[in-house]
Amino acid sequence: MTTEIKGRRGIPWRIIGWGGVAFILLLPLIANAPWTVSDYLFMGLMLGCAGLVLELAVRASGNIAYRAGVGVAVAASFLLVWVNGAVGFLGNEDNPANLIFFGVIAVAVVGSAFAGFRSAGMAFTMFTAAACQILIGLVALPAGWASPGGNGLYEVVMGTTVFASLWLISAALFRKAAGQQVAAVRPS
Repeated sequence: MTTEIKGRRGIPWRIIGWGGVAFILLLPLIANAPWTVSDYLFMGLMLGCAGLVLELAVRASGNIAYRAGVGVAVAASFLLVWVNGAVGFLGNEDNPANLIFFGVIAVAVVGSAFAGFRSAGMAFTMFTAAACQILIGLVALPAGWASPGGNGLYEVVMGTTVFASLWLISAALFRKAAGQQVAAVRPS
């Protein structure tokens, strides 16, 4: 009697993903960046959270559009925190007005939970996050939250455009996933 053990075939995405996280975390060390232990811990926490959310999305749905929607939303959240922590979205990183952007991430997270992480609700949630991002941009300039002069105009317009676009791309992907799910259950 012979026993055959069959392993998984295909690309080992989990190993590649978590290996990539470890590699990204090692890059500042390799480059001799002046990071402190707290910098590494913070980045490790951010990368770990992002990886965990992506792992959960892969387990939650086999739909490529859904997974991509989660990926774009995670990227938007990650980059928003990173930009604010490194250089600040409005002015510099010490500007307390930058804390308002955590509200956009809160809208995305809380809205997703209320939507039960279902595609249609996630599409609406990501659209709402984009609207919040745009609203903050519209308020930031007249309120004087940004850097003075042309720099402030540039940072608000560019930052708002980039991040609102990411939220809208995520919304479109979730909408596509919702449409595919509806089409899959319709009788032919």
